[in-house]
Amino acid sequence: MITFTRTFRIRSYECDAYGHVNNVNYLRYMQEAAFDASASRGYDQNRYAQINRLFLIRGTEIEYLRPLLYGDSVAVTTWVVDFRRVRSQRAYEFRRAADNELVARAVTDWVFLDRTNLRPVSIPDDLIQTFMPDGVPPAQPRPPFPEPPAPPPGAFHMRRRVGWQEIDSAQHVNNAAYLGYADDAGMEVSRAYGWPLERLTAGGIGIIARKHQIEYRESAMLGDEIEIETYVSDAKRVSANRHFIMRRMRDNAILTRVRTHYAWVDPANGRPIRIPADFLSDFAANIAA
Repeated sequence: MITFTRTFRIRSYECDAYGHVNNVNYLRYMQEAAFDASASRGYDQNRYAQINRLFLIRGTEIEYLRPLLYGDSVAVTTWVVDFRRVRSQRAYEFRRAADNELVARAVTDWVFLDRTNLRPVSIPDDLIQTFMPDGVPPAQPRPPFPEPPAPPPGAFHMRRRVGWQEIDSAQHVNNAAYLGYADDAGMEVSRAYGWPLERLTAGGIGIIARKHQIEYRESAMLGDEIEIETYVSDAKRVSANRHFIMRRMRDNAILTRVRTHYAWVDPANGRPIRIPADFLSDFAANIAA
C-alpha cells in the first residue's frame, strides 16, 4: 500500500462559530491531499488533461472523532483502497500533528471519466499499476447510499442559486460546496423552527456533525437554481439523523443527497447532552415517522 501525507495548518477563516474546523474544509483537505498524492505518482492535473481523462467524486463518507481548532496542524494521510473497471476508492486519515491523535477518517468513491463527454471509461492498466504496483486487492463492496424515509409534512425547503465562487476548474459546483449548502440549510431550518444559533448558545446546546454520507448524482453549473429539502429521522436521546436532498429546479433532477448524523453536546466541554424535550416538540413536524 502506497500512502501519501500532506500537513495543513488550520487558519482562522476555516473555523466555524464553535471554533472548530468547518465540515466543508475537511473535504477540501481531502481533495488537495488526493490531488497531491496522484501528482506524486506522475498523474498531476496536466497529465490527466493530456490523456483527456479525469476522476470525479461520486460518494463520500466522513466520520469526525475529535475537533480541530485554530492553530492546530493536521496530517492527512491518503491511499488507494481498490480499483474497479471505472471506479476507485480512496481512504483518508486525519491526525493532529501535535500528538498524532486520530481526529477523523473518510473514504471517497471516484469514477474515471472522459473529459469531453463526462462518460465513464475503463481505468487503464498502466495507471492502476502506478498506484498499486504489488497488485490490486479484491474490490471493496460499495454499500448503497441509505435511502431516506418519506419526508414529513414539515419538511423544510430553501433555494439558492449557484455562485461563481462555488465553481471549480471542471466548470461545475465543487463537491465540498454541496456540504456547505447542507450546513446552511441546517442552520436555516433550525431558525425556522424557533431555534436560531443565539437560542442554542444561550441554552448551552451545541449540535455537532459526527458523520456525513454524501451521494453525488449530477453536477450543478453556474447560475443553476437549487432547492434543498431537509428533515430529521431517528431522533434518539442524544442524537438524530438529518437528511438533505438537493434538486436542480429547471428539471427537478436530484443532484446530491446527504445524510448527517448529529449529536447534541455541551459546547463548553463537548460532552453529549440529552436533546431537550421542547426542542423535540418544536421540531415534531420536521421529524419523519
